[in-house]
Amino acid sequence: MTQNRARTVFLLAHTGRPAAIRSAELVVKGLLHAGLGVRVLEAEARDLPLPDEVELVGEATPQCLDGCELLIVLGGDGTLLRGAEFARASGVPMLGVNLGRVGFLAEAERDDLDKVVDRVVNRAYEVEERMTVDVVVHRNGDIVHTDWALNEAAVQKAGAEKLLEVVLEIDGRPVTGFGCDGIVLSTPTGSTAYAFSAGGPVVWPEVEALLMVPISAHALFAKPLVTSPDSVLAVEVLPHIPPGVLWCDGRRTVELPPGARVEVRRGAVPVRLARLHHASFTDRLVAKFALPVSGWRGAPH
Repeated sequence: MTQNRARTVFLLAHTGRPAAIRSAELVVKGLLHAGLGVRVLEAEARDLPLPDEVELVGEATPQCLDGCELLIVLGGDGTLLRGAEFARASGVPMLGVNLGRVGFLAEAERDDLDKVVDRVVNRAYEVEERMTVDVVVHRNGDIVHTDWALNEAAVQKAGAEKLLEVVLEIDGRPVTGFGCDGIVLSTPTGSTAYAFSAGGPVVWPEVEALLMVPISAHALFAKPLVTSPDSVLAVEVLPHIPPGVLWCDGRRTVELPPGARVEVRRGAVPVRLARLHHASFTDRLVAKFALPVSGWRGAPH
């Protein structure tokens, strides 16, 4: 079959996992059989038994997705977040297949590969946009670093010996200050990631909001805060303490010198996710965390 050859799908996989290699073989075989083109990074292709029809690209840049209809990502949370970097920069929707433990960003599990291929071939998917955050680090009035995150930007202490001393600000007004291990500045998508581990609330993805969640704060008032999506959240690192560190999605990091100021606002560029079905986030939450729901009878008819 060759009627779909003008359509190309980019495949990104965690080739360090045997499960990802087997899954990639199945996905590539199914897409090629249906007449779709498949593109893969050369660095990953070395670990994958791929047929000659697969297109290889050398440099991992957003331009390597030019002309692609979809980005399929096979792996755990780290690989999915790596895929989100490609998806945001290129504007190509990402369809994640979870090969890890939780995988909230994934739309399918490894047992659904045949269904994934079928849905892609028949364009039986929808695309939704997820809010991101833009991150700016200031020092002495100068911008010293910019970044972004799909899940969260986390301001943390750099070492184990001392607390990070911070003052929190929302919309240009101070809220409180304390010593802590860090502060998580999160999107609703990230509410089930680091913010969740720090004790923050679970926020449904369609809710537009920003979260500010303290990590092990030494204070009486250190509650998670949920703000407007148009708010500007800021964390000021006090000047008399050791340097801190900024992590964005747990992947990109930069040192925060004493006196640094981190500002987080709604991102200008969202990440587009491909969806295969309309399962509610409630069902996803129950399944991912194996929540006990036995005895539920539902609303009376």
